[in-house]
Amino acid sequence: MLLGARITNLWRLRRPLLGMSQTQRSWIKLHFSCLSEVKVSHSLDDECDDFLPWLQRKAGVEISSVLSIGKSAYGRTLFASDIIQAGDCILSVPYNVQLSPDYLHPDINTLLNSEISYVAKLAIVVLVEQRLGQDSDWAPYISCLPQLDEMHNTIFWSEDELEMIHQSSVYKETINQKSLIEKEFLAVRPAFERFPEVFERITYKDFMHAYALVSSRAWGSTKGESLIPFADFLNHDGTSEAVVMSDEDKQLSEVIADRDYSPGEQVLIRYGKFSNATLLLDFGFTLPDNIHDQVHIQLNIPHHDPLREMKLEVLQRHHRPIGKDIHGINSSVGSFTIKIGFLTLMIALLHREVKSASGKGKGIPQSLRAFARVLCCTSSQELRDLAVEAEQTDGRLARRSLKNINREIEAHRFLISQISQLIEDYHTSIESLGPLSSPFVSGKLALRRKMALDLLNAKLASNQY
Repeated sequence: MLLGARITNLWRLRRPLLGMSQTQRSWIKLHFSCLSEVKVSHSLDDECDDFLPWLQRKAGVEISSVLSIGKSAYGRTLFASDIIQAGDCILSVPYNVQLSPDYLHPDINTLLNSEISYVAKLAIVVLVEQRLGQDSDWAPYISCLPQLDEMHNTIFWSEDELEMIHQSSVYKETINQKSLIEKEFLAVRPAFERFPEVFERITYKDFMHAYALVSSRAWGSTKGESLIPFADFLNHDGTSEAVVMSDEDKQLSEVIADRDYSPGEQVLIRYGKFSNATLLLDFGFTLPDNIHDQVHIQLNIPHHDPLREMKLEVLQRHHRPIGKDIHGINSSVGSFTIKIGFLTLMIALLHREVKSASGKGKGIPQSLRAFARVLCCTSSQELRDLAVEAEQTDGRLARRSLKNINREIEAHRFLISQISQLIEDYHTSIESLGPLSSPFVSGKLALRRKMALDLLNAKLASNQY
């Protein structure tokens, strides 16, 4: 039995399929999530009365006998319709009713070059089925997918809305995502032009909608990426142990309950241990109290630094990758991830590794210390000494304190000043958004404003890491 790997962040990293004994990489849905502690009032979803019977007829087998589709404050979801016990298989969806790039018409597929991603190909499949309307064999499923105005991934935010999160790394990553999707659209457009009867009047916005549906909802298995009807409706609990798994022998995907459920309770799985930045960027929601939240710190080597090129070369050679911007130009930006709660603690405890009361936590990233130490070097000899030290140990740079105590103190002071400034900038951004409840803000803007506050507030939270 294998875990179905979510294809989140395809523009950054394609994640492999994992075995059960490995770290679980499951994934996140587009719908709003809720924690298992929250009691959710719900009603049956009349629009989906025929969905499960249709899917079971199409599959030729039972999909689930213990789940029903309902509506909650968080959107479409699944509830227990019968008693469920931990260890029960609550749903099982055969591969033959999962929508994959295999459904792409051969005449269209031959026009797509090898560089076109599976996501783009599956997005084209979705677009074709959408155009067929009720004539589509997948109409009951396609009609249940979120409409464009229901999606809140940051690629759909206006420029004014994105300004609310300008301080966050999500702002730049949103630009990167939109650039990648536009590149994919330009690559597939010749195929659209060859079949105007199918793709007439399909716009970049249409493609971006389909692309986001796939990239936020598709699951990976050994057969590639696919959309799994019915499993789409399960909501997220970051503490759940239940995940979507693929059984290659049985050719199906299934979910095993990790706890007991009574009839009427919302059934939850875990999509992954993702920060609010990832949730908002890729899936369009945030969690107010996200125990998996993280903060990204970006540092630069100034262009006026006379040792800049040598520092970049040392960092690159010894496992501190140099980033690239969206145009492919090398930059001197170092990006570091710190678990939530470290920012305020680091100010006072920068001189030692920080761990939680339970003894867990990785402390200050060694690469962050290394970057600061390299940055504060003022001679080529100091840099050569760091390189030699790395080569004589495990290859990692600046693991030990600098021999020059004044330079070591300078490196720590530099980190303190950078982190203090980051905290101040986040506070300023939060204050600029004003109070959460405002009579002048409503609808979609109010929702996205709350997400922005969740994202920025999480960066300053403490004691959960």
